Amino acid sequence: MPSSTRRAFLSQTLSATAALGLITSTRRAGAIPPIGRTRPSHLKLSVAAYSYRQYLTSKPPTMDLFGFVDLAADMGLDAVEPTSYYFPANVDEAYLGRLKLHAFKLGLDISGTAVGNNFCKPPGADREKEIAHVRRWIDLAAALDAPVIRVFAGTAPKGVETERAAAWAVESMNAVLPHAAEKGVMLALENHGGITTRPEQLLALVKAIDSPFFGVNLDTGNFRGADPYAEMAALAPYAVNVQVKTEITRLGHPKEDADLSREIEILRAAQYSGYVVLEYEAKEDPMIAIPRHVKTLRELLSASGTAKSAAAP
Repeated sequence: MPSSTRRAFLSQTLSATAALGLITSTRRAGAIPPIGRTRPSHLKLSVAAYSYRQYLTSKPPTMDLFGFVDLAADMGLDAVEPTSYYFPANVDEAYLGRLKLHAFKLGLDISGTAVGNNFCKPPGADREKEIAHVRRWIDLAAALDAPVIRVFAGTAPKGVETERAAAWAVESMNAVLPHAAEKGVMLALENHGGITTRPEQLLALVKAIDSPFFGVNLDTGNFRGADPYAEMAALAPYAVNVQVKTEITRLGHPKEDADLSREIEILRAAQYSGYVVLEYEAKEDPMIAIPRHVKTLRELLSASGTAKSAAAP
């Protein structure tokens, strides 16, 4: 992208963000600095197993994670994100070894994995159960050579103020992060409703957690403000993993097709480097829709690489 165009794009994005008050509120919160990226954005393409959930959870299932990996290889992707929900209940390291080897032989990395959890729980047995669950999946992620695992903050229980629930979430996150660091796995907190509905809520949690093994899982489909793209731009500098949806929802409006080109430009402007994981949730059959969206994303990422090459001395 020519420098003048990039400057114009950044100016438009930052203006929209400022209009929402996101940057201002973030500074008031004293959020930690963005990830210190100094090199041009380098983006790779992955797909989440969650995209094929209807096949992975049908009774009986018509796909398993090995079949999911085969589909990704057929589309020429760089990696796969096997979601924890679709592993066998008794998953062990032997199973993970077979899956990892299967992906490796097909030329695929494991870009990460994702766990479901709720850290908005007071001290006690329920909290310890959630902590143990995440610790277990940190172990499994490490065995799978997954560099990052998506986690949730959760939802405040009825009658509990958001601030108190956020404090509980921070305590739980801090309880699992030393284990993540020991295993060399990053925890990526997703903007996933609950106490992370608004970008400033998520950034307040990021501010409260001091660990190089912690960052943001940027889910482009989970913004609900008047300008979701401005909200993406506010969080992109903190992202260590990105899950791209093919639809967005503006405040007070029905779902609409996402401007994938604009989303990729937001990531490049933030100098994000890493995986762009397609997590498909729209109504069209994923077997039909996903290859089409993969083609679009591949072209956008390829254009990014061409632009970087042209800009090089």
